[in-house]
Amino acid sequence: MIAFLVRRMLAMVLTLLGVSIVVFGMLHAVPGDPAQIMLGPEADAHALQALRHELGLDQPVYVQYVRWLRNLMRGDLGTSIVLRRSVFGEVMQRFDHTLLLALAAIVVSFAGGIAIGVVSAIRRGSLFDRTAILLATGGLSLPSFWFALVLIVVFSLKLRWLPGTGMASAVNGGGVLDILRHLVLPAVALAVIPLAVIARYTRSAMLEVSNQDYVRTARAKGLPERVVTVHHAFKNTLVVLITMLGLQTGFLLAGAVYIENVFSWPGIGQMLVNGILTRDFPLVQGGVLIVATTYVVINVITDIAYVYFDPRVRLS
Repeated sequence: MIAFLVRRMLAMVLTLLGVSIVVFGMLHAVPGDPAQIMLGPEADAHALQALRHELGLDQPVYVQYVRWLRNLMRGDLGTSIVLRRSVFGEVMQRFDHTLLLALAAIVVSFAGGIAIGVVSAIRRGSLFDRTAILLATGGLSLPSFWFALVLIVVFSLKLRWLPGTGMASAVNGGGVLDILRHLVLPAVALAVIPLAVIARYTRSAMLEVSNQDYVRTARAKGLPERVVTVHHAFKNTLVVLITMLGLQTGFLLAGAVYIENVFSWPGIGQMLVNGILTRDFPLVQGGVLIVATTYVVINVITDIAYVYFDPRVRLS
């Protein structure tokens, strides 16, 4: 186990190093000058040159990367060019909001997807099963940002049941219930595609397991169908679901960029978009690195969980 963890940690470091190089290179390849954006189109050449020198933007790209990487080794993500605040503090403040949205979407997608998948497998060929397959296929085909707009139009503008933007009400807002009301629509919009994927995979896994000898033996012994389903069939689909948890977490963190901007949710996705538009290199680099680290750590935890749920898995 220790050797496995060491290998995974080394792989995680190399992965994050690769992510940092790609993001750093792409940001500096995008046209646009942060100094020009900050000072405006009327700024004179001397002011622009002075600001570029102050920010270190007049140095070669590889020198800027090495300096940023050296600061990163000391736990310093730098200072936002536009906001003039610590990147780490700004990212973590926004990341809490994104994590709340992602966790809510995980609960919705896994609870709904597992329930639909299990019932569809039990009632294979029924009207419920055919309807679930149709809706799951439709869910996979829907762009999440388009579905988010539909939710806003229907439930916020037409029915006026739920707020359509922001994280809290402008007047007397900020309480737990108020945040939960604002969380419903973005969480559902973010969860629709993972829910469809999980439902399909759960159904397929349950059907495959139901044909195994030990499940037929359990039924032959006269065990109640509920016991056979939960303790014999569903328990052995957990490895598949753990895999889906690791994969879908990455999708949810990436999809939050679109959903947060549609719903004006003050998370890291909205921050990254604003940072890209203003060419705030340190802010975008820090935000992407935190998201990538979270995704890689979750995948390491997923690999470790395999051993607990399926002793047949061999660490390699």
